[in-house]
Amino acid sequence: MIIEYHRLSELVEHPVRSNSSDAGLDVFAHLEETTIIPPGGSAIIPTGLRFGVPHGYMLQVMNRSSVAAKRSLVVGAHVVDSGYDGEVFINLHNIGTKSQQIKTGQKIAQLVMIPVIHFRALERVDGLIYDEQFPITISDRGQGALGSTGA
Repeated sequence: MIIEYHRLSELVEHPVRSNSSDAGLDVFAHLEETTIIPPGGSAIIPTGLRFGVPHGYMLQVMNRSSVAAKRSLVVGAHVVDSGYDGEVFINLHNIGTKSQQIKTGQKIAQLVMIPVIHFRALERVDGLIYDEQFPITISDRGQGALGSTGA
């Protein structure tokens, strides 16, 4: 699959796939000045890129393993929908103990193309979600939430 992209300036780095088997395209910071992210802090980092995501797909912004492991910088939850045509920004969180410096041209995240199944939600006012009218696998979990299975 090929999707189109636009660089907002000729100084913006092109997205790249480092290896032909990589799932995502690496994207780079495009900053006017260096940004410092303190421990426990976060920053919204521009990429200078716009993407034409086709209907039925989304771009998921994912961590680059080296950035996460070596610099303790992880991305927040990011979805670039097919209807969005603005610049892609990366929300970086510093989960480490040292301040991290972000400069223009540094690889900061990767974009993975994912198919989207469009669905609609049907409200059940009687509260009975697991009955014969719904084609959902019956579970004995009930309303158990986080940690309810003991794992």
